[in-house]
Formats: sequence, structure tokens, C-alpha cells
Amino acid sequence: MPGPKPNAVEPDLKLPKAVDVVVIGGGIIGASTALELSERGMSVLLCEKGQIASEQSSRNWGWVRLGMRDPREIPLMQESQRIWAQLDQRTGRKTGFTQAGILFGASGKREQSNLERWLRHVEGLNTGARMVSGALLAELMPDHQTGLDCALFMPQDGRAEPQWAAPAIAEAARDRGALLMTNCAVRCLDTEADRVVGVFTERGRVACGNVVLAGGAWSRLFAGNAGVDFPQLKVLNTVFRTSPVSGPEAALWSDDFAIRKRDDGGYTIASGHENTVDIVPDSLRLAWQFLPAFRQEWRSLRFRVSKRWAEEARQDRRWLPTDVTPFELCRTLDPEPSRRVLRRAWKSAISGIPALKQAEIVQSWAGMIDVTPDAIPIISHVDHRPGLFIATGFSGHGFGIGPGAGRLMADLVSGNVPCVNPAVFRLSRFADGSKIRPDPGY
Repeated sequence: MPGPKPNAVEPDLKLPKAVDVVVIGGGIIGASTALELSERGMSVLLCEKGQIASEQSSRNWGWVRLGMRDPREIPLMQESQRIWAQLDQRTGRKTGFTQAGILFGASGKREQSNLERWLRHVEGLNTGARMVSGALLAELMPDHQTGLDCALFMPQDGRAEPQWAAPAIAEAARDRGALLMTNCAVRCLDTEADRVVGVFTERGRVACGNVVLAGGAWSRLFAGNAGVDFPQLKVLNTVFRTSPVSGPEAALWSDDFAIRKRDDGGYTIASGHENTVDIVPDSLRLAWQFLPAFRQEWRSLRFRVSKRWAEEARQDRRWLPTDVTPFELCRTLDPEPSRRVLRRAWKSAISGIPALKQAEIVQSWAGMIDVTPDAIPIISHVDHRPGLFIATGFSGHGFGIGPGAGRLMADLVSGNVPCVNPAVFRLSRFADGSKIRPDPGY
């Protein structure tokens, strides 16, 4: 069945001749950046090749979490949580944000030790984070039969509705003066002496001094045509939702399944650890750079050869402003979910939370996660292409951190003091000899 349907956003009809900033990509990162820049009085055009939030921004789990993040992301995620708390009021629309808490479960001493060691990263940050077990765990997860010995509880973490959030933010950006163009792919940058002076879209040229590339899984392909290379691959994650049923308010992550309550009374469920990696030509080109991540995460990755090899091998990697691009040939990435992952996650979920036996699966889907070798994003200017900024590679952590990432990107574009130190997210880390590997925090 098709993926989730985000709230519809009516496009503006007339392409402007010139703006201060063009944002490429209508997911939560691009929409948040557009909102922040518009609120600072800059003229903004947001271009989306398909529909707002039609790819990973509407297909993720809907978690807004600080818990178990890479320590390098913690300051930005705290900024994002502050934004989420005011986002409905700020946008004048519902995002579904609810601060109901998230539990990260552990079975055995090793998993418990990992959670306890990660907990040290938020000491003194007033998060309320704590380890729970026994009666406290049962109170937060009633009638569970998960076999968990204990859990890390993050009471300030929560959830939001992916089909609502990015459209709400995009519409709020328009309220502040931004223009939203859907079914309007940006084909190429226009540059003079390597500096950005505009973009060529499928509907014509727009002059601008700054471009923010927030194209998710498509970012590497677009950037490569502009002479900017960075390592990014795609990972497929399978998700499904249930009919309404009585169950826990707090979200739960365990090795076997992850679950969070939805605004409609059902639950969004996925495997707690298993992702699918299609072997594609970029897998070979980038194998050495991703090797440390593959070694660390090999238990959770299922590699396969699929039709995506041929699809990506046929994709053009270089084109002109007059050419029809891959972004116009595929308006929405809508991959098939893994039936194997779906069956295993559902079996584990109904075994661990018996109340789910009264529910049924009403929809399943998959999304393509944009990942980097160190599993943290790029939020950065491009040294050799003045006026170009990149926000991509959120590695499955992008929905919750999206509003904060948009604020940081807007700070970089506008020249404001950054809301957090952006050094860890710099693009140049992949070329300056930095040690590149994921950091789980334990």
C-alpha cells in the first residue's frame, strides 16, 4: 500500500524572479529552515520536487527524543525540544506534539550498563532522565510482557505526527512571506566564479545569493552534479500502524520492537533494530568510508541485492539546466516495506504488549533514511561553493531534531550567532582527517 499521506499544502503558483534564499527540499528540515529565515525578514522560496513531507518526513516513527542520541547531537536536540514545546502556538496548527516520555529498555546486565553509561551525558541538564525497573516500569508500561529488566526513562521526550508537522511548519513559513512551490524540482545551481547566484528549476531560473540543500536521500546526487562530494547512503526502514486500541502513553524502544501512541488512538510500530540496506553503486564507491559504521552496526543491518542497483546505476549523475533530471523522474521515493521485518516486529509487539491483540495492522510503509558514516548530520556551509549550505544525512534522527536543525541552518545562512556550536556538523570533517565513526554514547 502507499506510504502515509501528509496534510496537503497548496502550492504558490508564480515562480519569483529573485529571492534571498532558495531552500531545496520540503521535508521537516527544509520547512523549518524556511520558517526560521522568513521570521528574520529574508525572502525565501522553498522548492519541493514532489509534495511537502511526502518522503521520510512523513514516514518516520514520530519520535521527538533526546534519549540515546549521539552525544554530539545533545545540545541541538535540547534546542529542538524547546522549539517543539511552542510549535503548535507558533505555527497556529497542530503538530501532534505530546511530551509523554520514552522508555529505552534493557534485557541483561550488558544492555543495562550501556544505558547507565549513556545517562552520564545528560547529568546536570535537568532532563529528569532516570533508570526504572519493577513497579515503576510496570506503571509506565502497564501489563507489558517484554522481558525487560529495566529501562532508561526520558520524561521530557515525546512524540508528534509526521503527517502533520512538516506541512504545519511549511504553511507557517508562508504566513511569514515564504513561497512554497511543489512539483517543482531544482535542477542545478547557477554560479559565477564558483559563487551561487541562482538556481535553475524545471519552471525557470530564480536569482538568489544563498541556497540550502535539504534534499534528504537525494542530497548527494544533487550536490554531486554541483561539484560537491560527500559520503551519504540510504537505509530502508519498515514501519506500520494499527487500529485504535487501549495501551501505554509512553513510547518504548526495545531490541525487538519500538512503539509509540498515535493521535488517532492507534500505534506506530517498527523493529527496534533491523534496517535494510540495498547494495547500490554508491555502496561500493563509499564502502571504505562507511566501514567503521558497518562494523559497529552489522547486527542491525540486512544487506540485499535488489532492483535498486539497476535503478541507481541508470540514474544520470551529471546534467544541464535544460535536462530532465532524476528528481523529475521520481517525484516520491515510495519503497516497498520489508514483509519479513513487519511480521517479526508485529509478533514481538503483540507478545510484549498483549493489549495489541485487540488491534489490527491498517497500513504499512517504508522510507529511505539518509545516513552518513558517523551517523550525525551535515549542517554546514560549503567552503568551495560560497552561498551553498547543506543540511542532510540525519541518519534516522531527523524528525525530532528537525526544528533545531532548521534554526541552526538559518543562523549559518543569516550570519547570526549559532544556537549551538556547529563545528561537529561541518561538511569538511570528511576531508580534514577527523576520526569518522558513530558514537552511541557508551
